[in-house]
Amino acid sequence: MEYDRNLITGVTTFPQGEGCTVKISVRQLAVAGILGAVSIVMGYVPGLGLIPVPTPAGHATILHVPAIIAGVAEGPVVGALVGLIFGLVSMLRATAPAQFFVDPLISVLPRIFIGVTAAYAFALVRRWSLVGALITAGVVGTLTNTVLVLSMIVFRGYLAAGVAVTIGLVQGTPEVVVAAIVLAVVGAALGRAGYLKYGAKVARPVRMKSA
Repeated sequence: MEYDRNLITGVTTFPQGEGCTVKISVRQLAVAGILGAVSIVMGYVPGLGLIPVPTPAGHATILHVPAIIAGVAEGPVVGALVGLIFGLVSMLRATAPAQFFVDPLISVLPRIFIGVTAAYAFALVRRWSLVGALITAGVVGTLTNTVLVLSMIVFRGYLAAGVAVTIGLVQGTPEVVVAAIVLAVVGAALGRAGYLKYGAKVARPVRMKSA
């Protein structure tokens, strides 16, 4: 009797064009589902994804953090999936005065890249420092969210560039700081529990001893 190798190894293969496939394990699908559910809950429970800070808005959002955690834990594909869920929730909940979030080019497309950029930044720095890699991922993922969303808002003609830059500096700066702290704390706990798989096989640089 023959068995499907993918069923044995727990790997699901998705076509991505001729001669190219994306493989996602059962574990990765489970992580994407769990963190996607966290994104949905944070998006629909008032105040759950907001941290009070002394800014004009009065808070910094951490709604994008599950996508960053997904990226550092399981890689860019899982990060993209959770970012997609976050974007869809953002689009479905769009209300005044930010009604431009009903536009999927603003609410969905930029969010797909949050976990992707965070994953690669994490893997790049992890060889030297786990905590440093987590902080870097938090900063890069948050900047990806802020810069891409505001850029699309300007590109689509909803805001002037100067206004978008001001919003980015005033609102984006505390969100970068908050995300970096959250990633350092939560990520360190996940690392000790062995849940940060992405980039774990990256070898440390070899140091040459002088004669």
